[in-house]
Formats: sequence, C-alpha cells, structure tokens
Amino acid sequence: MSNELADILGFVKAIPPFDLLPDAQLEMVVKEIDICYLRKQEDIPPNTLATESLFILRKGALSYYSPSNELLGMFSESDICTLYCHPQININIRLCSNEDTLLYALSYPALQKTLQDFPDVIAFFEQSAEQRLHKKMTRVNEDAIISSSLMNTPITHFYHTPVASISHKSTIQQAAIKMTDLGYSCLIVLNNNSFIGIVTDKDIRRRCVAQGLPFNQPITDIITQHPITIDINSNAYDALMVMTSKHIHHLPVTNQGQLEGMVTVTDLMNYEGQNAVNLTSIIHKATTVSELAKISKMLPKLQIRMAKLGTTADHVGKSISAITMAFTIRLIEMAEKLLGPAPVAYAWLAAGSQARQEQLAHSDQDNALIISDEMKPEDSFWFFDLATFVSDGLAACGFIYCPGDIMATNQKWRQPQKVWHRYFDKWVNTPSSEALLNASVFFDLTTVYGDASLLENVRNSMLEKTKRSTLFIAHLSKNALKLRPPLGFFRDFVLKHDGENKSVLDLKHNGIAPIVDLARIYALAEGISATNTIERLKQVAGSRSLTKESAANLIDAYEFISMLRMQNQSTRMQNNKKPNNLLPPKALSKLEREHLKDAFKVIKTMQDVRQTSY
Repeated sequence: MSNELADILGFVKAIPPFDLLPDAQLEMVVKEIDICYLRKQEDIPPNTLATESLFILRKGALSYYSPSNELLGMFSESDICTLYCHPQININIRLCSNEDTLLYALSYPALQKTLQDFPDVIAFFEQSAEQRLHKKMTRVNEDAIISSSLMNTPITHFYHTPVASISHKSTIQQAAIKMTDLGYSCLIVLNNNSFIGIVTDKDIRRRCVAQGLPFNQPITDIITQHPITIDINSNAYDALMVMTSKHIHHLPVTNQGQLEGMVTVTDLMNYEGQNAVNLTSIIHKATTVSELAKISKMLPKLQIRMAKLGTTADHVGKSISAITMAFTIRLIEMAEKLLGPAPVAYAWLAAGSQARQEQLAHSDQDNALIISDEMKPEDSFWFFDLATFVSDGLAACGFIYCPGDIMATNQKWRQPQKVWHRYFDKWVNTPSSEALLNASVFFDLTTVYGDASLLENVRNSMLEKTKRSTLFIAHLSKNALKLRPPLGFFRDFVLKHDGENKSVLDLKHNGIAPIVDLARIYALAEGISATNTIERLKQVAGSRSLTKESAANLIDAYEFISMLRMQNQSTRMQNNKKPNNLLPPKALSKLEREHLKDAFKVIKTMQDVRQTSY
C-alpha cells in the first residue's frame, strides 16, 4: 500500500462507523475513494462524480441550505455527509464549500456492494436520525441492566444468616406454622444438621393443597431435594442469573459445600434502589436540621455512583427527587413539632424538576403552599413561619433558594385554594408573557405533604380549561419554541441558527427544556395530569396531539440528552467542581456527537410541526 493510501486509511479508520470494519475490508473501501479539491463557495457534488455519493471531509468546511436559503447545518473535518447517498430525497438541499476543501468521495452504490456483509455499517448511513437514536438508547437501556451494580457486588452483601430450618421429621402443617410465625417464605430441611432440601410456601400450595395431601404428611413428601446452590464467592449478578434461568426465588448460599445462608430474588431486585431507600430511612430518623445537612452531603456521591453504574437518567432523577421529598417532609414534621399543629389543612407543593421527578443533586428549590379556604387572617403567621423554616432547612441541605423567588416564603405563592383557582384562570384566559412564564413552572406541581385534594381540585379545574383553550395552547407553543436546539457542531463549537458558534452547549436550555416544554403542551392540550416528561409523552402517544412514533422519538432524544447531562454533572462533582449544564463539544466522542445531532434533529422536527399547528 502506498504512503498516500496508508494515510487515508488511518484517517478513515478513526471515523464511526468505519471504525467497525476489519482492516482488509477498510482497505477495499479506501481504494474506491476519489479525492476532490473544492474552491470556496463551490457547490457540491462536483460534476465529475457519480450522482449517488458519500463524502468524508478531510479538510475545510461545508454548509447546507434549505430552498429558502436557511442554514440547516455545517460539516467540518472528519464529518460524513450522506445528503447525496440518495440525492432524490434531498433534491432541494444546496451544499457548498465555505473555504478551500479536501473531500474523499465514495460511490454509494459501490460502497453498498463492498460492505454487503456489514449491514450495521450501511445502516448507519441509511437510517434516519430517529432510527439511529432509538438504536443507541436501546443499547443504553440494555447496558443499564447488564452493568448493574449486582455484577460488582459480592453475594455476601445480600444473603440472610442463620437460615430458618426445620427437621425432616416434621409435618407439612408444622412447616406452614413455622413459616407463618417467622414471616418467611421458605425453610431449609435438615437431617441431623445435614442440609437435604428446601421447602417453600409455593411447594405447600402446589404439592400439598392443590394435590389434596393431608397436612400431617411428612415434609419430605413435598420438599425439593438437592436444590441448586451458589458458592459464597460468587457475585450477586451470578445469583440473579441462576434464579432467573431456573425460575426459582430462593437460592441457598454455601461455603465449601456447607450451608451458609439464603438469598432471594426480592433481595437482589430491590438492591438498585437500596441506597436511595436507606438514605430516605436515615432522613426520617434525623432530629435536627444540622443532621439533615450532614446527610445531604451524600447526595452527590449517590448520583456519581449511579452514573458510574450506567443507571438511566430517568432512574437517577426519580431517586434524587424522592430523596429531596424526604428531606422536605422531615423538615415539615420538625416545623410542625416546633410551631404546633396547622390551624387549617394545607398542601406543601414542589414545582419544576422535583415535581416532574427529574431532579439531580442539589438543584435550587421551587415550592409553594395551597391553604384551605377556611384560613383566617391570623393563620398567615403560622404558614409564614412554616415556609421560612422549611426553605431555610432545604438551603442548609444544599438546595439553594430559588433565584426567581418561586418559594413558599413569597406570599404570592402561599395562598388559599380560591386564590390559586384565580391564578390559573387568569393564566389560561389571559396568556400574557408573565402568565406563560408562570405556566412553565406552576403547571408542573406535585403535593409533597399535606392534603393532596387541595392541589387536585385546582389541577382538575385547570385541565378542563386548557383542553378547551386553543388560544392558550397556541401562546404557550409560541413561547416554548423560543428555546431551539442548535444545528449541530462545527469543529469544536456549537453551531447556532444564526451561523455563529459557542464554545459550550447548554444541555438543559438547548436540549432538555424544549422537550419538557413540548411534553407539557401536549399534556395540557389533552387534559393529562401527569407531570413527569416521559410519562406525559407516553400518555399522549397516539392522541390527536402526538403520534406514537413521534412520542417514542422524543423519549429517545430526552433520555439521551439527560444521560449526557447527568454524566457531565457527575464528572464535575467527582473532580470537586460545581455541577452545571454546560458541555464543551470536544468532551464528546465522534459517535456521541452524531447521536446528539440526531437528538437535535428530532427536537427540531417536532418543534416545526408544533409551529405549523398554531
């Protein structure tokens, strides 16, 4: 191979999906490359090339435009341009060079023939942004299961010892009585202290009751003899796989052949949320704000751990939100002990990401109070003291005060139910800019503590109005579309719609928020009370507002961008840096950039559809 071909091969080999090819196949691809030199502002493709071509940029830059001359995106070094693999699809797209450019061109029909034994590579060029993103998120969700912490945790963390046992001379009835007294679902059967079998509550139901056996029959008539066991040196994932494959729920643990303990499916399946559950339990036992503040320092560690284990962003958000709720509830309980019982019924509300169960460690606090209409003027002092105690306590635990003062300490958001009814009526009937801003916060509410019916009554009334108010939905849509995803990336910068570049990508405002806004609009238009973004999209799927396919595409985009945000924040916290939503494009791999561009395309498509509907 010539030095020039070797140089081209080394360059192409580093670009996904060509990095999936063996060297011999890659050499065949490289030998089919035509080298093209383009002057600045020269249109693509050159007349000398085949109509159906795939381009790889070696040097320079390309821009492509809509028929109305709107900039749709740019390509830079190492990017693959597939616009002309099927030129009839993009016949109205104009592609030209921004500067002197060096291109590698491949006849696409010839490339398909060369790589006919590598369908995954060809699929990368053929699939739509939605299809590529769905494939990626399917792998992520599978990896979240496979890379579960169970693989890295010894079974000694799970098994119970000593094991409850019963003599082989006992009757079935005696075994049932002992299980009931102990609250266990299985017993080990012993013969002179030797382990000979296992009996479960399922065995009693299926082998005794269902078969009509007398209860005074010996237990040995229904036991499982020589049951499957697992060695104490195994990891928890091995145990789960054994129980899953053998359809059993109890697995004896042995140490050099001797019975050591028992592990159950429930023990293992509950483990993924165990740290969050344990943390919540510790919070409920705290007696002072300083204790809670000390416990709160564990939150970043929990997020880092979950991110390392490949836990989905949805799972992390729900876990962190549940813990934040536990902090809030404990603070309210402390306040009530200090202030005395509430003079009238009330509901402490969470707004924003906590209400949507999408919170990450130490977000700012967004909260409010709905108070019973039976409230008297003098009762306002009690509720102010409650709001102050809880908000100060949350701040001590790392949940900073809301910069926009959307907190229960603000009298505007600490009102009787009838006032909240008026708020929502005004926001829906008169959708001013302030009303639309409030809608983005207060249309995502959940009750943390107190009388949940206070919020439900307000919410139900509000949803009846939003379903009928096309004017409100139109204004809300127009306001939401101000947050647009970037076009993609150009070199190591984020490419904006005006052609300018930024050094960092705001994952929250340019990626997550547009999807959250769309999901809220769909839910309000359909009268759906869910607040979680993924749950909203699932519930509106197949409605007049959103097709099932579009809902699935938005969920994939949301999960992918949320995953990048969570990982970025966790990396910063691990490096003792303050978490934020800003991600430099150069921190992403080439493949991650492609998937993120696919996510942007999904958002843009759905925003364009929304724009044409009002």
